Amino acid sequence: MLLSMLVLAACATTSTPQAPARLGLKLAPAALGATISLQQHLTVERNGRTDQLDAALEIDPQQFSMVGLAFGQRVLTIHFDGQTLQSWRHPMLPAQVRAEDVLEDTQLTLWPLAAIRQALPAGWDIQQQGLTRTLSLQGEPVMIITYSSDSKTAPWNGKMVLNNLRYHYRLTIETVSDATDTTSATAP
Repeated sequence: MLLSMLVLAACATTSTPQAPARLGLKLAPAALGATISLQQHLTVERNGRTDQLDAALEIDPQQFSMVGLAFGQRVLTIHFDGQTLQSWRHPMLPAQVRAEDVLEDTQLTLWPLAAIRQALPAGWDIQQQGLTRTLSLQGEPVMIITYSSDSKTAPWNGKMVLNNLRYHYRLTIETVSDATDTTSATAP
């Protein structure tokens, strides 16, 4: 769901002449440091419109996989092995819905700060205070993510709200099933 909502939110974005392109963040699945399998419900609010999507998300050290469902029908599939991003989309999805944007928003929301910081281009920064994570460009906030539970240990549990200040959308992600969460393959 997270990815589906992210796709709907992020893909519906258009760049303004002053807004640089998106980050292009593509972190290795192993950088998450955990294996998760969960179902989520996503709500995207943009320009007075609200869209909802359900998603199944699975991440392990080798791969990131997401299936998005709308009205019980598959509308999006994303698979990323750390090198190659593959996606399938239903023709009913707007052309602006891009797998790259969904992957990026998911990684900014779930991956550890240290892994994100290492991959950020010059001028970008990400910080976290308590349950709030802020992505900035040249010192100006671009995205604010708030969590209902400890985002340092398991941000995928509970509710997450991503406010994209650049592209003017709000994404609410709620985990609706118990998440299967294990430590990374490198843990004992």
